[in-house]
Amino acid sequence: MHPSLELQIRTLRANAHSVSDARQDYDPLMELIGDSRVVLLGEASHGTHDFYHCRAKITKWLIREKGFTAVAIEGDWPDAHRVNRFVKGRGKDSDAVEALGTFERFPAWMWRNTDVVEFVGWLREYNETLSKGASRVGFYGLDLYSLHASARAVLEFLGRVDPEAARRARYRYSCFEHFGEDTQAYGYAASFGLSKSCENEAVAQLMEMQKRAADLARRDGHLDPDAFFIAEQNARVVRDAERYYRAMFGSHVESWNLRDRHMFETLEALVSHLGSKAKVVIWAHNSHVGDARATEMGSSGEFNIGQLARQKYGKDATLVGFTTYRGTVTAASNWDAAAERKAVRPALEESYEALLHATGFPRFMINLREPAGLSQLLHQPRLERAIGVVYLPQSERVSHYFQAHLADQFDAVIHLDETRAVEPLERSSEWEAGEVPETYPFAV
Repeated sequence: MHPSLELQIRTLRANAHSVSDARQDYDPLMELIGDSRVVLLGEASHGTHDFYHCRAKITKWLIREKGFTAVAIEGDWPDAHRVNRFVKGRGKDSDAVEALGTFERFPAWMWRNTDVVEFVGWLREYNETLSKGASRVGFYGLDLYSLHASARAVLEFLGRVDPEAARRARYRYSCFEHFGEDTQAYGYAASFGLSKSCENEAVAQLMEMQKRAADLARRDGHLDPDAFFIAEQNARVVRDAERYYRAMFGSHVESWNLRDRHMFETLEALVSHLGSKAKVVIWAHNSHVGDARATEMGSSGEFNIGQLARQKYGKDATLVGFTTYRGTVTAASNWDAAAERKAVRPALEESYEALLHATGFPRFMINLREPAGLSQLLHQPRLERAIGVVYLPQSERVSHYFQAHLADQFDAVIHLDETRAVEPLERSSEWEAGEVPETYPFAV
């Protein structure tokens, strides 16, 4: 073994904090978070039970002990709003499973899984213990894929408070009707000049609502107290989704940046709406949570929520990454395909995951802000694995690895050496069957 690698492993072992389900194991993380207003909790894949479970534990402690008031996820705004109503005791849903019912778009398992059901149920129970008049913890979506659902939500709100404004909005949003619910078809046609762009209409609708904010917000005192804020955000989703779906057929960098800019601006709007004492936990993939400037993404011109949060909040933002070496994952083989329970190959030898595995510790946390010696060792570029909603083990190196500087990417990393797939609420036959283990070499 090369001496420098031996030194790295010894240093990692000396600075590793073992973690289990015990609260005291996370004292170093809670101390690191301190008085942060924004805590970003990542995941190395969208389909790993252990990441969801660990994030839920940490989030519960942040809510109880540090007064966090909102959970914002890498999910769509209107879908999350239904959950928000449930956890605050305002909705008609009878349980957490029902409240998650509108998370239907691929990949549904990201939010319709047993871990999220348990966490959403806990949020409802926790809010019910708060005194009358106390602010309830909310559940919000940061993403922008819900163009049509958000447009319908805007029309529903305006229909209740100002029918004439609803008529104008309906006329503007009718621009999208030619393509039905197929937003990608709209984006393709509009980006190549095959159809008129609806950008002006989407922008005009948002601008009208913003100009009339005070008037619309007080129109009906019987509405949800957050009704105007929710509707305005839905109008913002329509505007940004329209731009995003056009950008999809152009530059990957532009479409990525549009999406992460939208998610960050949604975070800012949420913090502003909740007030000066607002504290928000974000659940999103490592690729959104880790500072893009410390990865290949940054060198190609991409930014993400983690970078923007650091630039805006400084040390008041804490970025926590999650890694794993091997196990199983819920993922598809193609976009819009069925969820499968796939075997996650052992990480490539030259990766951070392999380095963390070499410590021999099954589950631990590393504080990347200190000591300086550790940061210097982990500043060296290595491969890092990222599994999204599609996992292609046959092209592991090309499809799921990128270069990163771990010490600059996160403030802390939690390594869970062997992990298992998250359990979807709707299990396909492919998921139940699992994947037959492969016997050929892993380093492909």
